[in-house]
Amino acid sequence: MNNKVDCQACSNENCIIKQNCLTEVAKPFLEKKLNVNARKGQPFILEGAPVHGLYFVQKGKVKVGKTGINGREQIVRLCHDGEIIGHRGFGVGQFYHISAVAIEDVVLCNFSNEVINDMLKSIPELSYSMMLFYAEELNRSENKVRKIAQMTVREKVIDAILYINRKFGMTKSFLNIQLSRKEIADFAGTTDEQVIRVISSLKKEGIVVAQGKKIGIVKLDKLKREIAEHNFFIDS
Repeated sequence: MNNKVDCQACSNENCIIKQNCLTEVAKPFLEKKLNVNARKGQPFILEGAPVHGLYFVQKGKVKVGKTGINGREQIVRLCHDGEIIGHRGFGVGQFYHISAVAIEDVVLCNFSNEVINDMLKSIPELSYSMMLFYAEELNRSENKVRKIAQMTVREKVIDAILYINRKFGMTKSFLNIQLSRKEIADFAGTTDEQVIRVISSLKKEGIVVAQGKKIGIVKLDKLKREIAEHNFFIDS
């Protein structure tokens, strides 16, 4: 579905397109943008599918995954309003190396490969911002590899909960995103059973509360202290 979202009227101030492409030079490119609606649970990028440009989340939440050992999914990113999806396949190959699924109903802005290439050649500010974005992504990836290698299971789960809190915040004492225990495990790099055990332990210690999929943080400072030596704050 293509109910076009006007970039100038968009509220996503952190979006690279909104920040760099509200000029007359960019106007012809923005007119070629497509908007795509995806329902909760619906994939809009399939791993191994041909690359068809970059997606920007206009509204909603998305999980980005990659198939790991024995076909198990590894969630590599959680995204919300204004973020880019599909950038690792852009310019380096013909196929996506990740999948992307809507966690809730989402509205996406899609620019084809050709349009994005032309924009980067025509708008220096956009090219520079994209370069900084890729550098930051590389830094995050390197930090995540280091943390996964050094953390205990409990620390991995705590790190995942803190990441979710930093990214999505809390409403009425609960995180603003509902993920299954499996999804938390797929993001933390552990198993469902281990996530269940760690959350149960944290509940008994009065550090978190849980109702079904909903998780709330009671003692934020205590969670931070548990993984302070791993510099949890680097990966926002």
